[in-house]
Amino acid sequence: MTAGPPDPRLVLPPELTQTTLGTRLRRYFLTGLVIAAPLAITASVTWWFINFIDGLVKPLIPASYLPDSYLPYPVPGFGLIIALVGLTLLGFLTANLVGRSLLNAGESILHRMPVIRGLYKGVKQVFETIFSQTGTSFRKVGMVQFPQPGMWSIVFIAQEAAPEIAGRLPDGDEQIGVFLPCTPNPTTGFFFYLPRREIVELSISIEDGAKLIMSAGLIQPGEAAPKPKAANNLPPPASETNPPAAA
Repeated sequence: MTAGPPDPRLVLPPELTQTTLGTRLRRYFLTGLVIAAPLAITASVTWWFINFIDGLVKPLIPASYLPDSYLPYPVPGFGLIIALVGLTLLGFLTANLVGRSLLNAGESILHRMPVIRGLYKGVKQVFETIFSQTGTSFRKVGMVQFPQPGMWSIVFIAQEAAPEIAGRLPDGDEQIGVFLPCTPNPTTGFFFYLPRREIVELSISIEDGAKLIMSAGLIQPGEAAPKPKAANNLPPPASETNPPAAA
């Protein structure tokens, strides 16, 4: 038996199987944008941060010690290197007995100043909480029912409520502080206390939780960002898309 002519209803018109020049150019542009935009934004933010630190540190260094005084062009990043070395030395000096004594003496002076005392204490507590290696603040990700039952939102789990706060809450169960970030900016949101039984802990990292929030759910935990498709991905020829006619 010989195969008959293909069914006209199963044959795609030529205009659907051919890629126009405008479609190719649009694919090339989008592919280049997906590749270049993250690199450009990362480089711009890094360059701004380096210049910002240089602008704060370089005025404190005598001109005779700056390489800009001996070179015909400025050296970016010199202030950042000095800041890193200085902070490392400061941490090393405060780790011994003499350094801790000087630090305690300086803090005792600050604690006697009415306005500066509260500002310094609050800023110090925030930095100690964020950069603490042993604390549990914002080390876990969870879900709570918000804004109404049946709707689940991603939260960052903080610490347990202080006795003064927990004692005044109507529920007698253990109360946990959670931070509910907003999409796509996770630095803003809502903070509230919930009973532990109403929090569902997730076994994902803070980074994965932040990616999930900033991408509005497009990047799932443990999933890499989608790679751009090749610009020359053309539709398969008509011979592959059209099934052979019945014999």
